[in-house]
Amino acid sequence: MNSASPAIVVIEKQLSDNSEEEENGHLTALPSKIQGRCLILTVIAAGIGGTFQYGYNISIINAPTTYIQEFINETSMERWGKPLDSNVILLLWSFIVSIYPLGGLIGALIAGPMAIKFGRKKSLLVNNFFVIIGALMVGFSRTAKSFEMILLGRLFSGVNAGVSMNIQPMYLGESAPKKFRGAVTLTSASFTAFGIMLGQVIGLREILGSEELWPLLLASNAFPGVIQLVFLPWFPESPRYLLIDKKDKDGCISALRQLRGHADLRDEMEEMLAEQAAVQGEKSKRPWDLFQDRSVRWQLITIIVLSSAMQLCGNDSMYFYASYVFQEAGIPYDKIQYVIIGTGCCELITATTCNLFIERVGRRILILGGYSLMAVWAIVFMIALSLQGRITWMPYLSMACIFAYILSFGIGPAGITGILPTELFDQTSRPAAYMIGGSLLWSMLFVVGILFPFIVEGLQEFCYVPFCTVCILSALYVWFFLPETKAKTFLEISQEFNKRNLKQLKQNSTYNCTNDILSTAL
Repeated sequence: MNSASPAIVVIEKQLSDNSEEEENGHLTALPSKIQGRCLILTVIAAGIGGTFQYGYNISIINAPTTYIQEFINETSMERWGKPLDSNVILLLWSFIVSIYPLGGLIGALIAGPMAIKFGRKKSLLVNNFFVIIGALMVGFSRTAKSFEMILLGRLFSGVNAGVSMNIQPMYLGESAPKKFRGAVTLTSASFTAFGIMLGQVIGLREILGSEELWPLLLASNAFPGVIQLVFLPWFPESPRYLLIDKKDKDGCISALRQLRGHADLRDEMEEMLAEQAAVQGEKSKRPWDLFQDRSVRWQLITIIVLSSAMQLCGNDSMYFYASYVFQEAGIPYDKIQYVIIGTGCCELITATTCNLFIERVGRRILILGGYSLMAVWAIVFMIALSLQGRITWMPYLSMACIFAYILSFGIGPAGITGILPTELFDQTSRPAAYMIGGSLLWSMLFVVGILFPFIVEGLQEFCYVPFCTVCILSALYVWFFLPETKAKTFLEISQEFNKRNLKQLKQNSTYNCTNDILSTAL
């Protein structure tokens, strides 16, 4: 802290000078009312072209399933004069679905270098060109009579989602004040849920889910990207990125004033300068550097466990059962599409509600409670499935379990998993941590998508045993190993983990133990 003292004095003088200029009417900043709302508007501008795209692209592909398969067969007839075998059509359809998480994996891998080279905000802006290219390919696929264009379009959309899933929470977490950091970053989950729900609505047959309009439905993901390209440039870059990565103190102060308005910035600047001093001289780390760095071992284990669990918990697979369970409950087939919208609404409601409680309850309780409740509902769901043919009201219990499971997922795992890399790692390690977490998230999504049909065929009504096991193990890990990060600075969180990291170093060291510990702490 002492090494940062001269810098703090300079910053305080700059802040005082800026305040005097503001009073004299010479500061070319936004008006006071807009300054107070700037953070909220930044969240909206980042989210609408960010994690919104992940949820939206997952849900819009469901409505035109039959139409796309028919288009593949018609294209084959025109090219080769004979229809494709049903198994080949199903295989090509599987490629169209599964190439999206493959694109997401590519996006997660390039997100870290993009965040370092271009900055957080510019990376989000550049990322929109992926989704626009993908939308053009899908939109003109029927005109060009090429189902391969759908494959490429979905790949580009996946890359866009992979980048935004990593960079948006990083950008918002670095731009938010400490006391609102969790709530602001958790909006990433709210926009994902909003994207799922809106995709379900837009995919209705009465809107864009018809046979004539399905190319427009799949290309509609370009509109959020265009909206972000128009509005996000008006908002500031991450203050931490400007100060710590770019060494731009004036730019950092300007960004903070735009985001905070007339608030006193001295404490926040002092905390950022302390973090800058702690990482002084360090270069941005790469993923393999984190695996070799014992000082972040438990942070890395936490990201690996919880990022994997987010997909292995089976929440996305619950949507697979929705149509079947609703039909068994007696809901007419043509009305099921409207009921399924309720599942998207559930996730949106819980994700939004969590924003109100996360700074009071904390991260640990929410994610622990979410996985615990999911384990309970998974057991009830399997019991209801096994008794569905014997007891008349069991389909209604199964239907309630679907909603309860999705609600429980939204309580904590859906949003807080994305917050953790921001809070557990310092500025030099954060992009690499998001690359690791994002890569696992997309890889596990692909694995579950491939294995789930075989799990259902093998375990039948007990198909949720693996997912229930993951939920229980994740809850136990959070209970024993994840400290609370609420209202703590990034340095305080690092010190909390250092108690375990350095303890392990002491136990493993035989020679020069003291020097190792001191260098790690430094």
